[in-house]
Amino acid sequence: MDSSSKILACDVGLKRIGLAHIVQGIILPLKPIMRRNRNQAAKELAGLLEQRGVERLVIGLPSGGLGGDTSTQERIRHFISLLGFGGEIVYVDEDFTSTHALESLHHAKRESRQAYRKNGVLDSLSACEILSRYMQGQGVGG
Repeated sequence: MDSSSKILACDVGLKRIGLAHIVQGIILPLKPIMRRNRNQAAKELAGLLEQRGVERLVIGLPSGGLGGDTSTQERIRHFISLLGFGGEIVYVDEDFTSTHALESLHHAKRESRQAYRKNGVLDSLSACEILSRYMQGQGVGG
């Protein structure tokens, strides 16, 4: 198993956590975590990290936009602190990842795209984009 298989990416949202990983150099979405509350979501994610032997967690973090709003960044960082994750945590700019993920679904019917938003598929595709940005920054693939 190569070291890239020990990397997991997250798109942390208020309702869903999109997830992605790498298999033989290919970035693939995982089933998202549906958030009922912060503690339940943190417990599920921590369990997944342990189960998969994840060594590096790549988290999408918004830039804060022109106004420099950092409340979402603070919420995401706090959530990640609940995990008790002992591996490396890397934050990657997630600006426009959801837009890119939605564009990748342009072939799907409108009803399907709406379902993908609701069931978390779009969130996991955003996590794929976050992981892709991370890998490109590492000079790997992309």
